[in-house]
Amino acid sequence: MEKLNLDTAKKLIDSAEQEAGNIGVQMVISVLDDGGNLIATHRMDDAWLASIDIAHNKAWTSVALKMPTSNLEEATVPQAELWGLNTTNQGKIVVFGGGIPLEKDGKVVGAVGVSGGAVPQDVQVAEAAVNAFEKEK
Repeated sequence: MEKLNLDTAKKLIDSAEQEAGNIGVQMVISVLDDGGNLIATHRMDDAWLASIDIAHNKAWTSVALKMPTSNLEEATVPQAELWGLNTTNQGKIVVFGGGIPLEKDGKVVGAVGVSGGAVPQDVQVAEAAVNAFEKEK
């Protein structure tokens, strides 16, 4: 697999949706490529409309900064060195968990972003997608 494609994105979304179903939370799951371009977004029935942009922006943040969005939590609180980071890039930077990069051979090839639950739930569902990606490589 050179580039992340729709077939792979669908498999990641299926794994994430299954995990969201297991914990009983309606989620939005987005998969972006290494350039931050949308490959696929899936909104489960009755998931929050606001989660569409949040999931996309979590994935975008992970691609743009090549890290999980949860890595930004402590550095972006008031008085911390990156306070206000979320106001850059037209407000697209998300500084709480739920966005995780997808890596192959040490290189970020895309990311998944999940929104709809509490932050730990979003991370859990995003990790299900990452685990599916690891099996695909």
